[in-house]
Amino acid sequence: MSRHTKIVATLGPASSDLLTLERLVHAGVDVVRLNFSHGKAEDHIARATQIREAAQLVGRPVGILADMQGPKIRVGKFEEGKINLVKDSVFILDAALAGPGNVHRVGLDYKDLPRDVKPGDVLLLDDGRLKLTVDRVLGQEIHTRVKVGGELSNNKGINRQGGGLTAPALTAKDMDDIKTAALIGVDFVAISFPKGAADMYMARQLLRAAGSSAMLIAKIERTEAVANLDEILDASDGIMVARGDLAVEVGDAAVPALQKRMIRAARERNKLAITATQMMESMIHSPVPTRAEVSDVANAVLDGTDAVMLSAETASGKFPVEVVESMSRICLEAEKSAEVTMDRDFLDRIFTRIDQSIAMAAMWTAYHLKVKAIASLTQTGSTALWMSRLNSGVPIYALTPEMSARNQMTLYREVYPLLMSQIHADRDVLLWEAEQILLEQGVVEYGDLIVLTIGEPIGAAGGTNTMKIVRVGDTPKPGVV
Repeated sequence: MSRHTKIVATLGPASSDLLTLERLVHAGVDVVRLNFSHGKAEDHIARATQIREAAQLVGRPVGILADMQGPKIRVGKFEEGKINLVKDSVFILDAALAGPGNVHRVGLDYKDLPRDVKPGDVLLLDDGRLKLTVDRVLGQEIHTRVKVGGELSNNKGINRQGGGLTAPALTAKDMDDIKTAALIGVDFVAISFPKGAADMYMARQLLRAAGSSAMLIAKIERTEAVANLDEILDASDGIMVARGDLAVEVGDAAVPALQKRMIRAARERNKLAITATQMMESMIHSPVPTRAEVSDVANAVLDGTDAVMLSAETASGKFPVEVVESMSRICLEAEKSAEVTMDRDFLDRIFTRIDQSIAMAAMWTAYHLKVKAIASLTQTGSTALWMSRLNSGVPIYALTPEMSARNQMTLYREVYPLLMSQIHADRDVLLWEAEQILLEQGVVEYGDLIVLTIGEPIGAAGGTNTMKIVRVGDTPKPGVV
């Protein structure tokens, strides 16, 4: 329970069996990502069952994130599976082509692309590895000239440099997949390519209509999303800094500063932040990371991200367990040097709710009294989320009777969720039981100073209204009526 930053790992062929899942949870995975770009509904349902089984076997809570595919802005297939594009050659993107493509032209999954581009536009394929300039648009055909050539294989993605593609964030497939995610009971749903708040509001309506209370994560990967970041944050529970597609649209050199800005904006608005894409890419094939990857992960931790994410590294890589172990080690080392800025973080903050005020008071007290731990008895996890937005250097143990709240808190930085049965309505009994749970977990010892928060009436959401400072072991067990 010593690592503050959480690890999200993507499931795939290399990590879908129960034994590997157990090893991943042992190694430190906090949230498992189901990539809905691949597989059928029954595959995701079966994998979610295995994730929960592995978590139970290891004895650690593990959240599940369903990542929606979003619009398929891709080329079609080729006769030979791939071609080689030569610099300065002419290549046609043909939205009307039904069959496989060749070295001269290829079809499009995104049929509206001819309406979205004009002469002079730059199209980037396969995460920017290939570059085409639009010469002219003739009906359904986009005639381009190859500026940067190379191998192009089936179904590779297309981006327009600078953004501007009109494809909606939520496709018919996404709407069906949201129903599947609700059926599975996932804890988080990530929406791909949102352009503004409206996309997130629609996703939330669909999610709630399907009976899910999952938290909603907006993947920031479009130029328009960067411009509309504030409104997207307001409409979401968190963001994913999806650096792959984002780098293609805004330019790779702009991404590091954007990453810092987005993480900071999320924390200031009490939202979550996940940093993703190519964090440990070399470990798909290598048992050790590069020095650049170590620095990249460490910098995301120092930026204050809630979680760092692995994609192909755990989905299809040769070393899925080793990459999680390496990432965990890097996070721990980076956290040792993280600056604690509690006093500065309180500047210009306005507290309008009692429960939020109690959360902030607990953090201030814990930091200045140098307590061993904070124990937050919470129904929904809101109090723990507010606490986790400030860097106090004090671990936050969130005790809840709600399984859904416990699983969602697996993504909160510096929060360690624990399940506790709420069989008493007496505040003093619950506080004493919370103290015992911390002792059993080995995170505190007799004589340690801790801060406890709780709300009355017991069991009411948003009711945290009490903070108590206690020395472990000083309080006798209350009489139970």
